[in-house]
Amino acid sequence: MAMQEIVDAVLAFDQAKTVRLVEAALDHGTAATTILQDGLIGAMDEVGRRYSEGLFFVPEMLMAAEAMKAGLGVLRPRLSAPEVTPAGTVVIGTVKGDQHDIGKNLVAMMLECAGFKVINLGVDVAPNRFIAMAKRHDALIIAMSALLTTTLPVMQATVASVKRDGGGFKTMVGGAPVTQALADKIGADGYSPDAAGAVTIARDLASR
Repeated sequence: MAMQEIVDAVLAFDQAKTVRLVEAALDHGTAATTILQDGLIGAMDEVGRRYSEGLFFVPEMLMAAEAMKAGLGVLRPRLSAPEVTPAGTVVIGTVKGDQHDIGKNLVAMMLECAGFKVINLGVDVAPNRFIAMAKRHDALIIAMSALLTTTLPVMQATVASVKRDGGGFKTMVGGAPVTQALADKIGADGYSPDAAGAVTIARDLASR
């Protein structure tokens, strides 16, 4: 079965069809890793391209991610074998004092769709919790979001705490009031203004 059919189903936001095609591909003997990489991740890479070109917007990204996750649900039991290695683990959350999570959840979904193991800590996450969970899950990256300008100092304090801890975790930051200049100022390792770009940044950080 051509992986392009799975890609097209995800791009059409068709969860049921995506599930059927993934099941059919498995029945035909296609390796789960091939379906993941060429079908599902391939589809989300195309979603990211369309978003960057202004062809897709946040609603389309969310719908495509939901279709991809439906297919991933079929694959996940087959992807637990020892030879299947995730791209890395990302601990993600909204910083202490901030209750906004729509953008952060979209980033988490896109990272999972790109092959990362994602530990979503939710909102109002204190610096020590980010670090503790990163250690517990042997994470490569701590990603944090802030939507309120009043919580930007908390983001800065969290990045500083991660660096002081010495765990070697890379930090990614994002959110409406966050800019590249701010990310540079507070010492974050990566910044993206959108979910598609966050995947690119995470892949770069994980490869270092």
